[in-house]
Amino acid sequence: MANVTDLQTKYSKLAQEYSKLRAQNQVLKKAVVDEQANSASFKEQLKQRDQSLRKQEQEMDSLSFRNQQLAKRVELLQEELAVSESKGKKGKSKADSPSQHGLETQSVFDEDLQKKIEENERLHIQFYEADEHHRKQEAELTTRLQELETDSGQHQAVVDGLTTKYMETIDRLQSDRARLEVKAQTLEREAKECRMRTEECQQQLRRCQSELNRQVKQSSSVILEKVPFNDTKFGDYNSLNVPPHNRRHQLKARDVAGQALSFIQDLVAALLNFHSYTEQRVHIYPLDSSIEPISPLNQKFSQYLHENAAYVRPLEDGFLQLHQSITEDTVTVLETVVKLKGFADNFSSYTSFLLKILPYQLKSLEEECNAPLCTAALIAKNQELQSDMKRVTSVFEKLQSYIKLLALPSVRQDAMPQSSTSAVFTQLAASLHSLHDVIKEMSKHYNQKASFEQELPTITQKLCTTTECLLGSLGSLTSSTGKIATFFSNNLDFFTSSGYSPRGSTVALNPLQAESMLANKKKAAAYIHAIKQGRPQSVPYRDALSNRRVLTSSTESREGLTQQVHQSQEKIARLEQEKEHWLLEAQLGKVRLEKENQRIADLEAQLAAALGGGPNSQPAAAGTLSESHEEAEEEQQAAGRESALCTSLVGMLCTTPTVEHVNEESREQLIKTHYMARVGELTTQLQISDSKAVHFHSECRALAKRLAIAEKSRETLSEEVKLANQKVTRLQDELTTTKRSYEDQLSMMSDHLCSMNETLSKQREEIDTLKLGSKGNAKKNKGR
Repeated sequence: MANVTDLQTKYSKLAQEYSKLRAQNQVLKKAVVDEQANSASFKEQLKQRDQSLRKQEQEMDSLSFRNQQLAKRVELLQEELAVSESKGKKGKSKADSPSQHGLETQSVFDEDLQKKIEENERLHIQFYEADEHHRKQEAELTTRLQELETDSGQHQAVVDGLTTKYMETIDRLQSDRARLEVKAQTLEREAKECRMRTEECQQQLRRCQSELNRQVKQSSSVILEKVPFNDTKFGDYNSLNVPPHNRRHQLKARDVAGQALSFIQDLVAALLNFHSYTEQRVHIYPLDSSIEPISPLNQKFSQYLHENAAYVRPLEDGFLQLHQSITEDTVTVLETVVKLKGFADNFSSYTSFLLKILPYQLKSLEEECNAPLCTAALIAKNQELQSDMKRVTSVFEKLQSYIKLLALPSVRQDAMPQSSTSAVFTQLAASLHSLHDVIKEMSKHYNQKASFEQELPTITQKLCTTTECLLGSLGSLTSSTGKIATFFSNNLDFFTSSGYSPRGSTVALNPLQAESMLANKKKAAAYIHAIKQGRPQSVPYRDALSNRRVLTSSTESREGLTQQVHQSQEKIARLEQEKEHWLLEAQLGKVRLEKENQRIADLEAQLAAALGGGPNSQPAAAGTLSESHEEAEEEQQAAGRESALCTSLVGMLCTTPTVEHVNEESREQLIKTHYMARVGELTTQLQISDSKAVHFHSECRALAKRLAIAEKSRETLSEEVKLANQKVTRLQDELTTTKRSYEDQLSMMSDHLCSMNETLSKQREEIDTLKLGSKGNAKKNKGR
């Protein structure tokens, strides 16, 4: 209800703001209309002034034209006056009456000229005054118009800005309103669904309660009637039951052991490098063994360091055997992991090696402090390294004791109670973290010491190289110990959990139960393998359908291809026949052409002989002509018998089986008709080509229009894609923000869980210590 009231209040506020903005918008619209009316009136005034200006310009043009005419008239009058004066001087002595008449005429012209000049001057003055007045009015109106246009533009910009602002506000308010309405509807819907789900859950709860009550009654009656003895009721009896095999626990144990093996290998490699480079440094500093013998203490120390591989390598071998003993078909608990005892022994031997070399290491550092060029800073760093060596050895002793405690249940089952296992694992994790811290401090002090040694004047390149290698081995040792500590802390819950125990019991698993469990597992696997019958292999239904489609398509394509091959073969045979036919026709035509050329040559020779030989040779020529004519007719008859038609590229020119001689006119007529038919065919083809070209042109225009439409649609789609990309980027930003907030919440929750786990482990340790203390007090009371 509170959400609904809030929505109503927000909606009322939004409605009030909307009404205010609407009233302001009406006022602004009215102001815009007024300004537009003023602008229109000013434009009308400007138009009228332009018209008056054009009229005055026309008057000025007419006056200037009149002025020009008058100026020309004055010039003419002046010329006439000059001529008359010259004539008056020449004829002064002749007659006085004409000169008197000329003077009167000149005075009339002068008066007329004076009047025209005055009128022209007055018109010039009026024109100038009118022009000046017009210019002033035009300038005033122009400035006024500019001011009004600027004011109108400013008002229009203000109106547009307010309109856009109010429209955006209205759109935002409408969207907010729609979103709030949708949210209210969704909340109402969710409330209804929650009520319905609550009712359904209550009904299911009632049904489950009734069903559980019925099952409890039935089970209790069955137990009372059918079960004579319940061995899970008592812990002593339940401990005799064989627990089920936990394959998931075994796979997890195998995985954890593999990770631990890789970390142990890194640790072994780092320890080997550290001891080896320490041995090389002892031979170089403070005395170089290649120049002078080192002290007996350092000789003994280097001899012990030379034997480091005999103590470090077994760590990797022992843990490798432990990893190989953990398989899917075994039971991995502390009571059954026998190879852990070997790893504990190897770790104890390495710890004893560290204890053996510790005094020599401390004395070697003291010897470096006693060197003549050793500064106070180097002495302080050597003392810090001595304390670091002691701390490292003590941490390894702690680790040795905890690993031995974990290896005891595999030797003797009742050596360590089940309740103390978690405390041992917790202390082991704490010791690993302390080892990482100590190694880190030692690496830091070695770095500082190396920087101080670089400032010594007697430093050698060999010593610098050895120190760098030693620092590198310390860095790898720091990283490997940190990885081991983090790995052990992350898997502490798995180490402290009991993977195997009878149902309803917390008693530890003994080796006999483990053997019985594995035997039962093998029997169950053999039984399942025996009853499992292999099904005959068959082709899946989908594969069969796809194979059928492929086979059908291949059959159809093969039939189509065979038909195409037959058609192609028939076409090839037909073309071969046509080719042979046309080759024969070409040979025959060639032979006929040669014969015709020969006949024409003979006829020309006979004609030349007849023309040159006289009358005696004419009968012989006529005889030869008749013979040649008969031969030509025989050839034509033979050609007609061979084929009634002779076609070529030119067309059907032809050969008819007739015995009559075809004259030249008939041949020309045939050729003309043939070429006319050919021209008609070509005209038809040309018209068809033109129609096709028009059709293609229309299609091209349609395609161009479609292309323009496609371009426009592409542009709109690109705009939509840009908007979609912007929306996607915005959503991605929101997703990253939400993801970051969720990650922060998860990190806070994980930190809270870690703190809770630490408090829980501390409480468990306090409970265990209190239990041990109570047991000791009870024993003391019994002794008393």
